[in-house]
Parts: sequence; C-alpha cells; structure tokens
Amino acid sequence: MLAEPTNHTQESLTDQLAGLSEVDALRRLAELYPGQIVFSTSLGYEDQVITDMILANDIPIRIFTLDTGRMFAETYSVWKKTNDRYATKIETYFPERAAEERLMTEKGPYSFYDSVENRKECCGIRKVEPLNRALSGQKIWITGIRAEQSPNRQTMTQVERDDAHDLFKFHPLMNWTFEQVKEYVKVNNVPYNPLHDRGFVSIGCQPCTRAIQPGEDFRAGRWWWEDNSKKECGLHTHEEAFKA
Repeated sequence: MLAEPTNHTQESLTDQLAGLSEVDALRRLAELYPGQIVFSTSLGYEDQVITDMILANDIPIRIFTLDTGRMFAETYSVWKKTNDRYATKIETYFPERAAEERLMTEKGPYSFYDSVENRKECCGIRKVEPLNRALSGQKIWITGIRAEQSPNRQTMTQVERDDAHDLFKFHPLMNWTFEQVKEYVKVNNVPYNPLHDRGFVSIGCQPCTRAIQPGEDFRAGRWWWEDNSKKECGLHTHEEAFKA
C-alpha cells in the first residue's frame, strides 16, 4: 500500500521511485499526488522529452510554461507544434503587468546587460514571480534539469525538497546525457526547437541566449557577459530576492 503523501520525506519519496523508469516514476507521482503535480516546460530539448513522456502515456500531470515576453519566434513555433501534436493546451503564465511596465519605464528594455543585480531583477519579474503563482498549492514540481548542464546542477539529487515553495522537485532526466536526450527526440519524432540545430543548447529569452561554440560549456550561451558562477535565473535557487 502506498504511503500517504503527507508522510513523505525526501528519502521516502526517493525510495518510492527507486528502480522505476522515467515514465513509471512520473505515473507513480501522479498517483501519489493527484491534482497537485505540475511540469514546467521551457520547450527546449529536455522539456520536450518529458512532455512526450507525460502526454504520450496519458499521465495526469499539468504542463505549464512561462511566457516572459522576450521569447524567440522559434519557441512559439514549437509550442504550437506541441499543442497540435498532442491535442493539448500548455498552460501559460505571464509576468505581472504593473511590475513589467515599471521595469521597462524606469530602466529600459536592456537593463539586464548593466549588472547581475539588474539581470536578476528582470528574471525575478519575468520568471520567478510567475513561477511562484504556477506552483502555488502544488506538492510535486517536475523539471527538465540534467546534472551535466552546469556545476550547480551536478550537486542536485533526482528528488529534492524545495522548502521555498513547500513541495518536492523531481528531475526525471537528471542522469541523462545530452546525446540520450537528442536520441529520444529523434526516435520518438518529438517536436523540438529548430534553434537546437543552430548551436543553441539552452534556450531562454532572446536577448539573453546565444549559440555556443565547439568546446564551450553547456551554459555558455546563457548570460554570456556574466561570470559562470552567476548563471542561474533563480528558478532553481533559493536566494531571498526571489522569494515572493
């Protein structure tokens, strides 16, 4: 008999998922937390894999994305193709209008290039605050994080306790390689962002994302003007400035 969700710790939830495939783990979590499990997609390679796992197997997990207002046209294109392919409607969360208008009025459209603090402010308004609304009342947050994406993510475990949002995070692809991700997309004919074919491995807002060159770090294309240690937007960190 499955344990009651309210009794779970990080360790007990990890035990519940031990030995299961990614699809079976997602299904088990949906059974344990019906109506309280969500998946946040940025519509990149990894997230498209998880979207396919959820929708192709009819797993009852809500899927949402954060529309920052600065996304690539190609991202909107794969969004539409995904909705069409799976006959679904990805839920959408926008930045709070007054905060976005104030930022643009007071600091202009490119304040994030001026300092790390300004960039985090922009991410806070466009990503973190909408995410907090999307996660409100949820108990499981599914993400597309992989360990090899950045040094910070190499210290994460597949199941994490996120006290800031009062939930557990599950990263089904944590131990996958980039080659495994691409192979899954190819074999299963999953819609993907064409920017990946042009050297964009991590795709975020258009002004903050570029293609990487051979030999560059996976995260080199994100906020390339900043020190490598700063390359998180706050969605998967717990800095006080990002708590709503």
